Amino acid sequence: MKLLIVSGLSGSGKSIALDTLEDCGFYCIDNLPVSLLEDFIINVMLVDKNVYAKTAIGIDARNQTESLTNFSENLKFIRSKDIDCELIYMQAEEATLLKRYSETRRRHPLSDLNLPLNEAIKIEKEMLRSLAKYSDCVIDTSRTHYHQLRELIKKQVGERNERHLSVQFQSFGYKHGIPLDADFVFDVRSLPNPYWVPELRGLTGKNQPVIDFLQNETRVRDMVDDLTYFLERWIPRFEEDDRSYLTVAVGCTGGQHRSVYLVDSLAKKFQAQALNIIIRHRELH
Repeated sequence: MKLLIVSGLSGSGKSIALDTLEDCGFYCIDNLPVSLLEDFIINVMLVDKNVYAKTAIGIDARNQTESLTNFSENLKFIRSKDIDCELIYMQAEEATLLKRYSETRRRHPLSDLNLPLNEAIKIEKEMLRSLAKYSDCVIDTSRTHYHQLRELIKKQVGERNERHLSVQFQSFGYKHGIPLDADFVFDVRSLPNPYWVPELRGLTGKNQPVIDFLQNETRVRDMVDDLTYFLERWIPRFEEDDRSYLTVAVGCTGGQHRSVYLVDSLAKKFQAQALNIIIRHRELH
């Protein structure tokens, strides 16, 4: 049996994630109180294993603080019942959350405490710290719109091959911030930059002229070889540790040329292996 617990900051996209998982065949329950979690496992999931073979549960900060603090005990109980349980934690930068609440005019779950929105977000983050600590996968949605998030959830959680590690190769631009959900971050700003070639400036690392430019650079080829060697050595260690997800982020200045090319090149090298490969170019829309 498979149980996905989806938690994270309000406004980070948990509802979208649950809707997407429902489309992927999961039985979804939003905002189940943690105090009822063990009862649900014993009296519902284990009673009707066919209906609840794939279940996703949303848990947020509306739970009592004590139940969230001791959440590790709930995880131990669930896994003791031979249930394959994974905790997905979703987050976004504070400025992004403030913008989303301003645009949608939604009420924050902690707004009843008569707190300013930015203070409510900080308190919520502290309340959910224990869940973030024990998460198997962290998804940062700061620069992800609705359709991108649905596709990411499908690839990373809903439709992946359960037997293998999911490796996400993500390009990004340092001037837009380092991805908060990355396990490895590699800086390729030292490589020759197509941006300074006028005819290549408006293109991306997916366009053939940029690909040709970078393929002809010895330092670029060396970087691809070195990163491949590193990952070929260490990805198996993550698999041995029963990890389900691994995010490898590659960054250049703007996230348009070098990092895009590097990510596509690395993903291609690992595509033939028994891995679930996900490619995400954060700055390309």
